[in-house]
Amino acid sequence: MSTSYSDFEFERRFLVRRLPDVLRDAPSLIVQSYFLSDGGYALRVRIQAGGIDVGVDGESDPAEIIAAHREQFDFAAVTVKGPSAGGTRYEAERQLDPLVGVELVRRGGARVVKTRYAVWLGADGWSVDVFGGANSPLVVAECERSGPVTELQIPDFCVTEITDDRRFSNESLAVGPYGQWAADHAKELARTGPRFREDFGENQRLESP
Repeated sequence: MSTSYSDFEFERRFLVRRLPDVLRDAPSLIVQSYFLSDGGYALRVRIQAGGIDVGVDGESDPAEIIAAHREQFDFAAVTVKGPSAGGTRYEAERQLDPLVGVELVRRGGARVVKTRYAVWLGADGWSVDVFGGANSPLVVAECERSGPVTELQIPDFCVTEITDDRRFSNESLAVGPYGQWAADHAKELARTGPRFREDFGENQRLESP
């Protein structure tokens, strides 16, 4: 029996304090609604507009952004996810008509708004999400591969690893926004120090531009 990875995602995720301006390239505006978020299981509808950077911040309102850019959303998908374990997670995604996706996100679910930048650093492509609204000023960088993310070159703007910290999953952020607990997390990080997983092979630190 052959093994298929098509319905699994393999990624490692990191907290970022500040994304260098030179890396704010290839933006995509993303608004997503979570219709289920429970114990690591999630049902999500995402709409995305490529090439748009609205400069999301703490004042960004997902409903207003959808209304302002509804004709520019060119991708939509519904995704079912299972709990993450060691950087591996079940994820089945199916594409939707963008107009249907916009209406689903507009009409229901717990929303998250962010700008995603796609950058190439070292040997990997990275996605860096800058969150708006109640999750501002959160910035998260992730490296995703078709198989386990091992021997990773980690950019120096990554503060600590959050791969298996469920608080930072998008579905958790939809119902428990970062702005509500950012100060407590900062104290926690100051007390424990940064952590980077060592069970995926040797990590390397990569100097960013």
